[in-house]
Amino acid sequence: MESKFYTADQVAELLNIHPKTVRKYIREGKLRATKVGKQWRITGHDLSLFVEGDGNTTLENFYEVTNNTTKIDGRLNENNDKVSVSTVIDIFVKSKSEVERISNTLIAVINSKDPKYGKSTMNIQYIEKSHKLRVMLWGTVHFTETLLSCISVLLDEDG
Repeated sequence: MESKFYTADQVAELLNIHPKTVRKYIREGKLRATKVGKQWRITGHDLSLFVEGDGNTTLENFYEVTNNTTKIDGRLNENNDKVSVSTVIDIFVKSKSEVERISNTLIAVINSKDPKYGKSTMNIQYIEKSHKLRVMLWGTVHFTETLLSCISVLLDEDG
């Protein structure tokens, strides 16, 4: 499976934070990145690790960042969403066919383009050496709820 790379601006948009905040996290070593020319590139894996957290980020720090970036000029974010959700789901899989079944189903759900999904995104990564399928979601509560329910049903099938 190919690795996806993000720019600092793309990460900022996904996490609903300012690009300068992303670059600050890179400088401080909180977010791993590689310099390509004059721009930073962040792998999907490194973004996932950042989103999961390393245990060093306090709730106060997280709240401060969220509070500073949720409102811009006294307005809610551009979609007027009151809540934005990000989550990382690690699914331990038995075979590549299970990876394909789960991945294809989740991609089909996100491609249904339900308007309640807003600008929600999903990144799927298969970590072969640990037999883990990592699903990263960013978006509305409805989107996250739908995808988590779908994952739950898919895993119940495996019994």
